[in-house]
Amino acid sequence: YSHRHHVLHDQEVDKRTCVPMNHLWEQQAPYTVCNSSLSEYGVLGFELGFAMASPNALVCWEAQFGDFHNTAQCIIDQFISSGQAKWVRHNGIVLLLPHGMEGMGPEHSSARPERFLQMSNDDSDAYPFSEQFEVSQLYECNWIVVNCSTPANYFHVLRRQILLPFRKPLIILTPKSLLRHPEAKSSFDEMVSGTTFQRVIPENGLAAHAPHEVKRVIFCTGKVYYDLVKERKNQDLEKQVAITRLEQISPFPFDLLKEELEKYPGADLVWCQEEHKNSGYYDYVKPRFRTIVNHTRPIWYVGREPAAAAATGNKNTHLVSLRRFLDTAFNLEAFEGKT
Repeated sequence: YSHRHHVLHDQEVDKRTCVPMNHLWEQQAPYTVCNSSLSEYGVLGFELGFAMASPNALVCWEAQFGDFHNTAQCIIDQFISSGQAKWVRHNGIVLLLPHGMEGMGPEHSSARPERFLQMSNDDSDAYPFSEQFEVSQLYECNWIVVNCSTPANYFHVLRRQILLPFRKPLIILTPKSLLRHPEAKSSFDEMVSGTTFQRVIPENGLAAHAPHEVKRVIFCTGKVYYDLVKERKNQDLEKQVAITRLEQISPFPFDLLKEELEKYPGADLVWCQEEHKNSGYYDYVKPRFRTIVNHTRPIWYVGREPAAAAATGNKNTHLVSLRRFLDTAFNLEAFEGKT
């Protein structure tokens, strides 16, 4: 819905339009916005072909809600996920999938990130460290899955997508509530020359200045970060709890997370997500965290309980479950005595 202002229509002259994004600077690439028919299967298939035929175009297909990609599942499973492995053809299509537990119903809440992560081909048990680790990961993966929590990182991941010397599908989970969230903002200083996409955004507050005093490190991705930061401030735990964001979930940023884990040697490790336990990211990240620490430290789960439906659709139930897992996230004794 936030793209409707990208084309301005003259109310006095019929069919006269203006696309401001086409007038940013001289010699820029053309910018085109298309209202497609409500056929995810047909339109995504077309966009996939367009991206394959035009590798220098940044082709983005956005679902009205991320849940709706399920009607194009055969395009995703048979072509986007496995196309390079089958036919040795690169494709740089971008899927923009609105996703987030925001109190809406089960058909308007989840882009099913667990499905995309399950089809990712990176190995959970081994990671080859090298000087070119980040680039080699991107080159060898079958697609990239991200959930950006800042406008700057969203900008940078799109920029990286077109500047890479090869093409990979990019899956972006895009919470609708962050479009107008007062804390989800970035300075232009974070987008100018010398800045890049951040696969991981580490804690940079009070906890980072005294890491040996930190009792818990919470790892998360997406908009739940802002719920966690607000709750941490309310409970005055900004020195005891560090919060680290995974912006790129797959390929998994083993190297950067290893640095974060070594920074807080005495802290509990928690993965927090707003999705239900059998959804979201937990089943994907858990074995990879264990690989990093060589199974010497547990990674605890905090989030909603397993459920058949992606969301409740009841506002009160939604808020109660949110309150419950936020309480657990900041209860520093929640996992004492557990193994």
